[in-house]
This record gives sequence, C-alpha cells and structure tokens, in this order.
Amino acid sequence: ILLGGFDKHRFVENSLIGAYVACGDVGAARKVFDEMVVKDVISWTSIVVAYSKSGDMGCAEEVFAQCPVKDMVAWTAMLTGYAQNSMPAKALEVFDRMATIGMGIDEVSLTGAISACAQLGAVRRAAWVQEIAERNGFGQNVIVGSGLVDMYAKCGLIDEARSVFDGMQEKNVYTYSSMIVGLASHGRAKEAIALFKDMVRRADVVPNHVTFIGLLTACSHAGMVRDGHFYFAQMKDKYGILPSADHYTCMVDLLGRAGLVDEALDLVRSMIVEPHGGVWGALLGACRIHGNTDVAKVAAEHLFKLEPEGIGNYVLLSNTLASAGKWDEVSKVRKLMRTRGLKKDPAVSSFEGRDGLVHQFFAGDNSHPKTNEIKKALLELAAKLKHAGYVPILTSIVYDVSDGEKERLLMGHSEKLALSFGLLTLGSRCTIRIVKNLRICDDCHLFMRLASRIEQAEIIVRDNMRFHHFKDGECSCGGFW
Repeated sequence: ILLGGFDKHRFVENSLIGAYVACGDVGAARKVFDEMVVKDVISWTSIVVAYSKSGDMGCAEEVFAQCPVKDMVAWTAMLTGYAQNSMPAKALEVFDRMATIGMGIDEVSLTGAISACAQLGAVRRAAWVQEIAERNGFGQNVIVGSGLVDMYAKCGLIDEARSVFDGMQEKNVYTYSSMIVGLASHGRAKEAIALFKDMVRRADVVPNHVTFIGLLTACSHAGMVRDGHFYFAQMKDKYGILPSADHYTCMVDLLGRAGLVDEALDLVRSMIVEPHGGVWGALLGACRIHGNTDVAKVAAEHLFKLEPEGIGNYVLLSNTLASAGKWDEVSKVRKLMRTRGLKKDPAVSSFEGRDGLVHQFFAGDNSHPKTNEIKKALLELAAKLKHAGYVPILTSIVYDVSDGEKERLLMGHSEKLALSFGLLTLGSRCTIRIVKNLRICDDCHLFMRLASRIEQAEIIVRDNMRFHHFKDGECSCGGFW
C-alpha cells in the first residue's frame, strides 16, 4: 500500500478499512481510520459498521456522534447494528429519527426496522413500519414483504402475517419459509403443511433447509410424530437436503415432547453430523417435561462441555432434579453454578399498552408505579379462578420450601403480573399480548387458560419456545410446549 504514495489516497484507505472490517480486525481498521488525513462519510460509516459487527455499540455510537455528515447509509448502519445486537428499541429510535428528519430509507433500513419490531413483538410499531414501507414504494418488494410476514408472525399477529403473504404478487422460498415457520410457532401445523404442499406444486420455488426447519417445528408443536418422520426422510430422499444439526434438533424436540425420550437419545447417538448445544438442549428440555433424570444427566454432561457458560442448561438440570425430589443432586448443580460464577437470567415479561408504551415486569417485581393495584387485582383474579376450579401447580416452584411459600412465589411470576396489568388497563373482553424471555411454567399456562375463559379475553403469550393463544379456556398449543 505504501508503494507509489497510494497510502494518502482516500479510496485506497477506505478500501483497506473495508478489507479489515470484512476480516473482523476492528483494531487494524481503526488504526487506518485514525491515520487518515481526510475522512469522508464512507470512512466514518465503515468504522461504525466495524464496531457494530463486533458487538461494541458503545463505540459505534461515539463514532456516529462525531461523524460530521450523516447520509442514509450511515444512519442505516446504526439501525442495523442495534437490530443485529439485540437492541431493538434503540434500532426503532434510529428509524423514527430517520423518518422525522426526512432521511430516505431503502430495503436495508426497512429490513433492520422490521427485525427490531419482530424482536420486540411490538404490535403498534409493526403496523407503523409497514405503513412507512408501503408509503415509500416497498409494498411489493419480495425481501421487505418476507420480512413483514416474519415480523407479524413474531408479534403474535399470524392472521396479519398471512394477509401480507396472500397479498404479495411475487413470492420466493424465503417468503414461503417465513410463513411456514410463523404458522409453526403459532401451533397451526395443518396450515403449515398445507402451505408446504402448495409451495412444492410451484415450479419456480424449491424448499430449502429453513423450510424444513419450519415444517419439522410445526410437527413438533402439534405432536405429529409420524408426519415429522415422513418429512425428515423426504428432505433428504426427495430434495437432496442433508439434515443439519438444526434439523436433528427439531426431531429430538418432536420425539422428546411426545414422551419418546429414549428414542430421541438414540437418534442423537445415530446422527451423521456432530450434535451441537441445540440438540442436547432439546433433549434436556424433554427430560424436564417428562421427569427423566437419567437422560437429563447425559444431556447436561454434553451441554456443560459445549456451553460451559450457558446458565439455562444448569437451571434446566437443576429443575429436573428438583421436580424428582433429588435435593442433594440439586445442591451439587447449584454449587457448580456458583463455582463458575453463573447467575440465573431473571424472568421478565413485557406488555404493550394502548399508547404503544412497553411495560416490563420481573418476577416478584415491586418497581412498577401501579404495583399495589396490580397485585390487588391479581389476588382478586386468582380467587375467581379458584372458585372456577383452579388449583396452583406447586411443582412449578423448584425450591424446597413450604406449599404456602410456593403459592406466594407463583403469584409473583412475571407473566401473571403482566396479565393483571393488562386487564387493569384494557379491561375484560380484550386482547392481551405478553412477551416472556423464558418458557412459561405449567402453573402460569393453566392460569392464563382459565383467565381467558373467566375474563372472556384473548391472551397471547410469546415465550422463548412458541406462541400460546389462550381463548375460551383453551390454548393453541394443545399441551405441547
């Protein structure tokens, strides 16, 4: 680079920064940037992208703030950086700012905003982003449309997702796959399979590995073991797609949820690829559901090696052992967690109010301004449910404490607090949407199911596994989650 004096040419320097960014060498990219005599918007944006890709959004923010001229590409770099680093609220703040100052938007910025809405599960924001997309001429863009399908599905609006899908003039494999995955996550397995059959009848769309992940997930969430076996075999035999560890994860999940834990373990041991943490995690999750402590310990042993910092694995094993009353072994697992300096992720549930403001609730939370009203209303609701036959599932609490203390802890679960606040603000006969970062427990699942009947409300809960649509005392999951 130094030969011929080209080091002073901005084009060459920007290209060098881009090369270092592509290689993941942020330090080298920053060194070139700092030594540049004259920097342009490409130079500044490249460094923003470098920090975003490395996950250092703090440094990305500092560089962006110092950038003297910010074009659409620079703004989009910040937006996508936030979205890709699981900071969706920040991403939407940037998108809002772009709209406010009249900054142009393109396919990339829209995709970033759509991804942020999907992560948040924010319904009102989702509609706002679609409106902007259509207003700017992206209503029939296949990439944006596929993203909107995914976004609405992840916001709990599966019918709106289907409406966008049906209205798209052009559809590709990503559009179909997004819709199939969305239907699967909402427990609409038969619709997912019907859509797959419609897809393969088209000459211009061929299913890919993501399509089959959606299809197998649909089977898993509906307990359709025979269908799952059929499509798992068809994937390879008819379409030439070799199963990846992710496909095996779906199959292990399917067998495990159906109670076929030993068969699931046999499948893992026969895999043609190396099982990753997702495979063993699905097996451990099945053991938690069905109380198989022997296989749970086998799965956990592999997980502790593959994901030594994965706190959820330790918690799952501990809870499985606790449910079986093996308190000595529980103590050993918890001691191992302390030794490794691991702390359990706090359970948090969020609820989006009428004004679009998202309220967060942690387990046992007392920080909300309306805490007293929320807890009073929750106790009143629990009394109504008990009168209708609700009996708390005390095994959902995996601590060696009295039954009275277990019931008290259950009433502090984050999704119950979110539900109580939702009913307080929206009233009965409404739709309440809750997003939780962890799997909903058995007791809260029963509580939501009964509350939907007593309050005549539709309650939609998105946990880290799937969507649950509670209505008239039933759940869309059919008991598979």
